[in-house]
Amino acid sequence: MYFARPDSNIDGQSVYRAREHMGRRLAREHAVPADVVIAVPDSGVAAAIGYARESGIPYDQGLMRSHYVGRTFIEPSQQIRHFGVKLKLSPVHEVLRGKRVVVVDDSIVRGTTSRKIVSMIRAAGAQEVHLRISSPPTVGPCRYGIDTPTAEELIASSHDTEHIRKFVEADSVGYLSLEGLYESVAAARGVPGTGADGFCDACFSNRYPIEVERPARLRQLRLISA
Repeated sequence: MYFARPDSNIDGQSVYRAREHMGRRLAREHAVPADVVIAVPDSGVAAAIGYARESGIPYDQGLMRSHYVGRTFIEPSQQIRHFGVKLKLSPVHEVLRGKRVVVVDDSIVRGTTSRKIVSMIRAAGAQEVHLRISSPPTVGPCRYGIDTPTAEELIASSHDTEHIRKFVEADSVGYLSLEGLYESVAAARGVPGTGADGFCDACFSNRYPIEVERPARLRQLRLISA
């Protein structure tokens, strides 16, 4: 959902096809009348295409990305993250002006980037902005190697969807359910059932399959800072 290239295959499964199925399921779970579906590039593109195909709403490129700017949510300060969003994304006014827009992203982490994106789309003339997220709410940090914020920094760890909607200033917010995520992965593999076996969903469920000694991370940080 986050870091894998869409043309990758993981354990023989197409990342692109899995994301497309997530978008299709998202459209069934959180339908909304709209004029255009756009993606937050690049990792939101396949899910946005899936959402558009399932809903029948046209897909278009409403946001253009500069490929010289990296991931904004892992930047150390809010000021740098906000500046990074401005450098990374620019709206296509002709696609957005006067439209009811569904914008599909892979996640909401702190919420600050999503808020900036919604504001950018509105400033380009969008009539409505409906944020759709092709993963469940991120409620816990990863303890197994992915550099994610602490639980205290994750907006979904302590706030419900309505609070998040108000914070990002969208007309509506809809997340893919955990069940929908697993069924999307199974559908992409062409197998029946939920396909939940063998996957870690700790960041979405707060169920950590393996306990990690937290002081090890502290020691690592001390070595880096030294």
